[in-house]
Amino acid sequence: MQLGGEEIGSMVVKSNYLNRLASTMDFPTGIPREELRKLLKRKKTITLAKGEYFLMAGDVPEYIGFVRSGLLRLFYIDMDGVEANKHFCVENTLAISYWAFLQREESKFYIQALEDTRLLAIDHQTYIDLLNSHICWQIVARKLAEMLFILKEKREWEFLMNNAQERYIQFLRDYPDLERRLSQYHIASYVGITPESLSRIRSSLKQKQILS
Repeated sequence: MQLGGEEIGSMVVKSNYLNRLASTMDFPTGIPREELRKLLKRKKTITLAKGEYFLMAGDVPEYIGFVRSGLLRLFYIDMDGVEANKHFCVENTLAISYWAFLQREESKFYIQALEDTRLLAIDHQTYIDLLNSHICWQIVARKLAEMLFILKEKREWEFLMNNAQERYIQFLRDYPDLERRLSQYHIASYVGITPESLSRIRSSLKQKQILS
């Protein structure tokens, strides 16, 4: 992991499915220019090589990261050593264990780079200082919490109500073009099945001409 400096663009969370959600949140709206300058002065750039970790389970998160380039996964490891992918962070999305970050407690999951990745990041003290400096940051924090709650509820509903094939189709809808950047193992883990089961689902969908 390396830290450095870089200019920041518009910190809007956008990614395929998240694009529609973020457009309703509109994070930068209402942030005065002087407040944005405060953020720019204290942000950091973190670079990760493929396979490196932005966060380890058991660590207290120090940063909120905004992905400028690259790809990360959020995942758990159960008592049997089996990995379960929770979420993917693509360009222009946030990488964070938000609950652990806020509570200053140990993260329950890992965040790992699946490609060489560059993030813009702020540490916990900067986050607190911004919240205390202007009400605009409290609004941003509320929007962030709302967005993460919506994503959590959506993911839980999909696992409770959809079968494996439906979850795979939903993955393709939520993350267009991401399949080519991921191994079958990582997609299967996200859907909650084995790679062999994913192969069968793909074959079935191709036969039905649902997949090309």
